[in-house]
Amino acid sequence: MAERVIKGYEPDSMFGFFEDISAIPRGSGNEGGIADYLVKFAAERGLFCVRDAANNVFIRRPASPGRDGDPAVLLQGHTDMVCVKTPTSSHDFEKDPIELIVEGDMLRAKETTLGADNGVAVAIMLELLSGDYSLPPLECLFTTDEETGMSGAFSFDSSLVTARKLINLDSATEGIATAGCAGGIRYKVTLPYERVPAAEKSITVEISGLAGGHSGGDIHKYRGNAINIMGRMLAALYEKEPFCLVTVSGGAKDNAIPADCVAAIAVADPAAATAFLLEQEKIIKSELPPEDEGFKVRISKPKAVEKTLTFADTSRVISMLTLFPRGPQAFSRDMPGLVETSANLGAVSDNGEEITAQFLLRSSIESRLDELSLYFARLARFIGAKAEGHSRYPGWRYNPNSELRKKFLEAYGSLEGRKREPTVECTHAGLECGIFVGKIPGLDAISIGPDIYELHTPAERVDLRSWERFFKLVLKMLS
Repeated sequence: MAERVIKGYEPDSMFGFFEDISAIPRGSGNEGGIADYLVKFAAERGLFCVRDAANNVFIRRPASPGRDGDPAVLLQGHTDMVCVKTPTSSHDFEKDPIELIVEGDMLRAKETTLGADNGVAVAIMLELLSGDYSLPPLECLFTTDEETGMSGAFSFDSSLVTARKLINLDSATEGIATAGCAGGIRYKVTLPYERVPAAEKSITVEISGLAGGHSGGDIHKYRGNAINIMGRMLAALYEKEPFCLVTVSGGAKDNAIPADCVAAIAVADPAAATAFLLEQEKIIKSELPPEDEGFKVRISKPKAVEKTLTFADTSRVISMLTLFPRGPQAFSRDMPGLVETSANLGAVSDNGEEITAQFLLRSSIESRLDELSLYFARLARFIGAKAEGHSRYPGWRYNPNSELRKKFLEAYGSLEGRKREPTVECTHAGLECGIFVGKIPGLDAISIGPDIYELHTPAERVDLRSWERFFKLVLKMLS
């Protein structure tokens, strides 16, 4: 058995569970292994367990002695994680374990996302299901595919749930409870193209060093989007002297702000094109926020290439990378500073016949989401592309009479060593609470979590002391 990495934090077994699940590949759509682990865990402890076709796992723990009359509580988190790595990493998310590193009180991974989003929830639920704690009847739901469509939450048979209070463990700031969230829809825009024999040599343009981030939680920070920046640079060059695109790719997930992008273009004068693009780099770098100070453009030496896109198809691809709405589109009138509506271009890929761009649109107002979707459909048609909206999920409306919210404020307000005064907010990120509130009549919900930083990036890390306090908070709320 490998030596433990996380030491000196309590409860020790909870962090042991996190190390266990970090060794199991669990990217979205690949949750079979973690579901096997959870089913075995329940069987070894004689707990009621249901695993469905989507690999959602639902486990019940009976009430502790003396608490049989207490109402049941549902804890919920998701088993999948966003799989993003640095350009130099050789990590294979399909088979390799996450390599954990502790630095001070921070836990991170080696050159990949950590999976604290939402492995923290999984570890906490496993600890509560197995530890010697005084608890009410406890129901724990481990959902799948949260990061790419929330299909697990949608497909779960909610009739299994008897609880009418849900504590979702998928937030990322200690002391701040989430009591409402935006809905969203994913958009795939596909542009077919024609290839012709190349008339010029090509250069490769590589953008790297951007901070990236969560397309909901970080969208208001206006961090650089590598794909949009590539589109901007290519658009400026095309206006100066048209060229032919060879290929373009970048980003990894529609719910992550892309930190890198690569394009190859065939140009008549490689030296002049290179000089122009490097001037663009200086201009763009001066506009970026401090988090993007690592922004860099690298351009290769010219080389021969067999085929390129036509001038016309090149122009259409540039339009796809630049013209669609992006970033915050509107801010909430009720909660100053909260993004109401946004769009993110998270990934672009080339399969040799067509180029596909993947977007995530979010809004806390359903009609605004409809409006933005209509813009995308019409703009895609205008440039000769096909647009397909999918995986729409609902928002979660703020409940002014939530008992759980009051319980949180009381419990965190009395927590020893707390980091801040407790507050309640709504978020622009998507949460599964909206789905369950819609499916389970009378459900009171709240979302909480420890301090997790740089979600959906290889810089993701969790504060282990904050995680300890978070566990104590959950125990207080269940008491």
